[in-house]
Amino acid sequence: MFKRIVRKDGTVIILVPKKDTKAVTFEVLYKVGSRQENLKNNGASHFVEHLMFKGTSKRPDTATISKELDGVGAEFNAFTGKDHTGYYITTDSSHLGLAADMLSDMVNNSKFDKDDIDRERGVIVEEINMYEDNPMFYVEDVFESLLYQGSTLGKSIAGPRVNIHNMSRTALYNYYQKYYYNGNAVIGVAGKFKEAQVLKLIDKLFPVKKKQARVKIKKVVLAKQTQPRLQIIKRDLEQVQLILGFPSLASNDKNYLATQVLSNILGGTMSSRLFLEIRERRGLCYFVKSQVQGYEDISSLAIQAGLNKVKIYEALQAIKDELNKIRDKGITQEELKRAKENIRGRLILRLESASSQLNFLAGQELLDQKIKDLETKLKELDKISINQINNISKQIIKWPNSNLAIIGPFDKKQKFLQILKK
Repeated sequence: MFKRIVRKDGTVIILVPKKDTKAVTFEVLYKVGSRQENLKNNGASHFVEHLMFKGTSKRPDTATISKELDGVGAEFNAFTGKDHTGYYITTDSSHLGLAADMLSDMVNNSKFDKDDIDRERGVIVEEINMYEDNPMFYVEDVFESLLYQGSTLGKSIAGPRVNIHNMSRTALYNYYQKYYYNGNAVIGVAGKFKEAQVLKLIDKLFPVKKKQARVKIKKVVLAKQTQPRLQIIKRDLEQVQLILGFPSLASNDKNYLATQVLSNILGGTMSSRLFLEIRERRGLCYFVKSQVQGYEDISSLAIQAGLNKVKIYEALQAIKDELNKIRDKGITQEELKRAKENIRGRLILRLESASSQLNFLAGQELLDQKIKDLETKLKELDKISINQINNISKQIIKWPNSNLAIIGPFDKKQKFLQILKK
């Protein structure tokens, strides 16, 4: 069970009590990410996230923050996505007050010291270097910049290096002020706590302010695509990284869960169609998987694989053949049953901890959806039919809408595009 509370200023509080634990997670999320940025300040959301750990007047530097939390064995971190930024501390429930006070201090009172900002530029550039040096991760950025080109979702979360070097303290602080306000926040508490105590704590540390509405996104409207698109990042690699995908349904669409079932059948498990055909029968890859990446207004159905560079054309054709097969011939009742049971089991295991439940619920809240708990989701899963899956596969798998991102030792695009077009 959970409780959702909306305060007068628009702050949403989500409480997930759990009796059989001694831990508690305190989390603050803001609806801001790279999709709120423009070309000039792309990277600002992630940069601001870093600056929240650089000190306040009460806790003047990173070491002070870290020592205080390390001293009670707390786990703490932050993350930036394309549509949200979050901060959390998980600790022994007896230290809930410290966790709440720490996050309140960080997100409300960070110094934005110019020297700290200048030092952090190098840290963020090294983070970008680390990410781009890992082709398995970097190919996801390449794919989304291709699929969502020209839109707010097409920008990278970290931003380009030139922006990191040039963004001023004033620009970063103004960006923070624009998006870090109560009405744009979701405050979550999960684990062992007393409701009255935690609500009193939140009201003290995050006092109610002037009412402000949550940020509204600028919905992605993709330009009409008439032929496949390809982006190659040339690298001298033995194993090629590839993502092939299509635009798909918004995460609040009534058929969104069915796209996840389709993805599971395609490449969600080691007994899925793509895994058995591409890896086990043909030996063309080390790994292959299908995934759905959902946003508030759009998503993607994408196949990712690490492939033998010599056999990449054969592998791409085999992946295309499997996609055509599921689109043209449909799925079986047995496949549907297995996929539902797999998703059911994964959801139950994923939501075993209170903090995971909190993320599950808060994620829906930030996407401006009606929050559905585990039981509701499982009931929706039960209702998905073969016809629903087959209709969605025909709707999504259209080769003129395909986008292919590759990192590997290739110069020429023509042969790849020929496979996608024919």
